[in-house]
Amino acid sequence: MAMRWLTVVAALMLGGATEPPSAPPAMLLRPAAVFDGVDGVAHAGWQVLVRGDRIVAVGPALAAPADAQVVDLAGTTLMPGMIEGHAHLFLHPYDEASWDDQVLHEPLALRTARAVAQARATLRAGFTTARDLGTEGAGYADVGLRSAIDQGVVEGPRLRVATRAIVALGAYGPKGFEPGVEVPQGAEEVSGPDQMVAAVRRQIAAGADWVKLYADYRWRAGEDSRPTLSLAEIQAAVAAAHDAGRPVAVHASTPEGMRRAIEAGVDTIEHGYGGTRDIYAAMAAKGIALCPTLAAAEASARYRGWNGAEPAPASVRASRDSFRLALAEKVPMCMGGDVGVYAHGTNAREMVLMAAAGMPPAQVLLAATSGNARWMRMGDRVGAIRAGKLADLVAVAGDPLHDMGATRSVRWVMKNGAIVTRP
Repeated sequence: MAMRWLTVVAALMLGGATEPPSAPPAMLLRPAAVFDGVDGVAHAGWQVLVRGDRIVAVGPALAAPADAQVVDLAGTTLMPGMIEGHAHLFLHPYDEASWDDQVLHEPLALRTARAVAQARATLRAGFTTARDLGTEGAGYADVGLRSAIDQGVVEGPRLRVATRAIVALGAYGPKGFEPGVEVPQGAEEVSGPDQMVAAVRRQIAAGADWVKLYADYRWRAGEDSRPTLSLAEIQAAVAAAHDAGRPVAVHASTPEGMRRAIEAGVDTIEHGYGGTRDIYAAMAAKGIALCPTLAAAEASARYRGWNGAEPAPASVRASRDSFRLALAEKVPMCMGGDVGVYAHGTNAREMVLMAAAGMPPAQVLLAATSGNARWMRMGDRVGAIRAGKLADLVAVAGDPLHDMGATRSVRWVMKNGAIVTRP
């Protein structure tokens, strides 16, 4: 009791107990309309009040507190900060350097410096959160990048990372060297459920927020993709990851690879280019989200010489067809383009392609905001303009509900209540 009294007296002498901390200044944001990431509607005349790192209020004709700074965002639609669902910040476009050259020949310091620049470009493009699904040979450098962003050392989106990713022994790359010579790989190799569990636990211990698996891949260059991980291996990974509270994302583009991933109970499937109606119905029944990565298919075709004219190459048509089939089966949609295959900062390319392939614009915008927040288990913090959520906000020129290309015209970005870019 005496010690507690002495502590109170000391606090009073220092003035710490008599002066409550002052509230952070407020900002009243006045766009032309607000898309709140919840109801799919652009609300003309709505405003948003921010104090500190939180949204305080949203609605029409809000009263500005005496200390509020009024931010005029005329001509824009204010949206929740967009969320990139499938990124590789440690890769850059393959027409600049091939995947093999990036993995084998670019020093880790160079790749990390490039990732810092690419994180900044992502944030300034209006993507305040991103799921990075594998460093592709850069080890656990994404964990350090996540910490540097969180600590304010560098500028970038709030990251959820998968570190090295996991592949079947012998099924990934780089390839094409003398048999028996150990070549650095783009992911961690395993063979059998025991090795799989060990790899999952090792990556989580090193800082992984997500576990990323490759359910299928090409055994040799020029071959079609085939299942590479067994059902037992995927089940072992899912059990170990879920026990640790980590969700599982699976690269899968063959029907059998997807079937195994679905049966194992994964959380998201990436690509899904070979999905069938039955496969997508099974995904919908289990609530497994699809990241369609239409932009990666398009970019890869362009690198092979396609000029964008129709008819598109078979690979692009297959990605569009599978996406439409998934939409018809009401599969939950993640917005993720596999950015890194193409330039960071152009993330909205995937949203434009999703709308062009038949997804209603409101649904595309919801997928890129509250939808991705849900799949990433961050819905209590981001993805919607609601009182109490983090003040992650982006203003785009025009109305993306009528022209998805507006998401490429970012005029203003706020993350955690701090203005990143302004008109």
